[in-house]
Parts: sequence; structure tokens; C-alpha cells
Amino acid sequence: MKNTGPQALVLTGCGINCDYETAEACSLAGFSARRVHINDVLESGRKLLGNKLVVFPGGFSFGDDLGSGVAFSSKVRFSVLKDGKKLYDLLMEYVQRDGLVLGICNGFQILVRLGMIPAADTIYGRQLVTLAPNREGYFIDRWVKLRVDESSPAIFTAGIRTLDLPVRHAEGRFVSGNKETLNLLIKQGLVSLRYCDENGEPAAEFPQNPNGSEDSIAGICDPTGRIFGLMPHPEAAVSFYLYPDWTMRKERAARSGIRHPAAGDGYLIFKNACKYVG
Repeated sequence: MKNTGPQALVLTGCGINCDYETAEACSLAGFSARRVHINDVLESGRKLLGNKLVVFPGGFSFGDDLGSGVAFSSKVRFSVLKDGKKLYDLLMEYVQRDGLVLGICNGFQILVRLGMIPAADTIYGRQLVTLAPNREGYFIDRWVKLRVDESSPAIFTAGIRTLDLPVRHAEGRFVSGNKETLNLLIKQGLVSLRYCDENGEPAAEFPQNPNGSEDSIAGICDPTGRIFGLMPHPEAAVSFYLYPDWTMRKERAARSGIRHPAAGDGYLIFKNACKYVG
């Protein structure tokens, strides 16, 4: 049966490699999801404006040759459509129409470099933070626990307290550059997600904080809460059976007399988005 829910556009092309999983996650949450190559968006801006959610998935756009997300963000910022409008301006027009934008891993890096997040003081287009190479100096692939900051306006994390999601990146260390910027993000509630320990306390050290991110930051949003980026992969945790310890979780739930939900924590992020636009 064809999904007739709100439209979600999942960008692909130029090295992005998590588009299939991300489109499936959107569909499971109730969206009618389409994978669209970035060049097709340049051919017709209507492919962008007709959606309720636009996702920049994970992957290695342009092979990360100039740094993670650098080339792809430049393509978005400077590419011109047939009608003479810049793709970045069209994307911001979409946002102004109450559209949602989600950036995952490489997509998070792209949104940061575009200055779409954190956009402190509602100033878009200026890069305030960056995602630097992991402090450990190598690619990290593991599961982490995350704590949601309840003061954040992020639509995607509303009503969620903690999440267990996987990370897989070499450049995910959040860096604000200076204390003034970091304090500004915290004051305005733009820090949505932090790496935490088993007790839910912010984690400063490896492996709970897998990349050495400043203030344990794993995800941020813009002042509207409708643009959200995170380094962990929610699309890789939409099902209970995707967790490496699902058998233990199932047994633990059974011994406690409860039934473990079939959905994984990542599903909640996409479902929140669907509820908002639906």
C-alpha cells in the first residue's frame, strides 16, 4: 500500500550513502519519502518546496576530500537554479514556509557549514561552530547513550529524555571556538542533545563521549527548533532488532513483566517530525 503521508525528501548523490535507510525510516514514521539526487533539485526547485521534511543523510559526500561536508555545503550555497535563484536561498524559503530540516552525521556537518544551525540570534548563513576530527584520532563506530536537553525547542527531540543510537564518523568532535559562543548556544537552548553516561550525566571522556565533543554536545538546532542536526544515526536504530544487545533487552523486559517496544529509539525522532507536520 502506497504511503500517502506528508512528503519527505531525502537528498542523495555525490557520495551520500545512508539515503536508503533514511528514506525507510521516514516511511516507517508515516512520511511519503522520496530519494532525490541533489542535481535533480537543481533542475527543479519544486522538488524541494513541495515537502514537509528535507533530510541531509549521512555518508561521505565528495569523499570528505576537503573536510566533512565542505564540498556539499558549497554546492548548496553557491549552485544556481534555472530561474536564477540560489539553491541556498530556495532552502531558506522552504524553512520560512514552516518546513523541517534534519541533518544526520555528514548532513549535520553540512548544515553547520551552511550556518543553518545553530543560527544563534536568528542569524542564518554564518558558521559559528564546527565538527573537527575525533580526539582519539581515528574513525569511531559504536553505540552511545544520549540525553535530550529539555530546554531545547527542537521538534525532533520533543518529549524524549534519553536515546541509544550508533555513531560512525571520523570528524564528529563538536567545537564552538570560544566560551562566548558556547554560552550563547546554551542560553538560547540551541544544544539539543548530549553524550551521557549510564546515569544520564553528560560524558566528557571516551568511550561515552566518542569524539571528545565540547560540553558533550551531540546535536544542536536553530531557534525555531525546525532545523536539527546530530552526529549519531537515528535511521540505524528504528527497530528494536537493530540493537546489538536486543536479546538481552528482550529478556530483561520479560523478567520485569513488560513488553519491549518493537521500535528503536531512532524511530522517535522521525515520528516527532511526522506528528509536527501531520
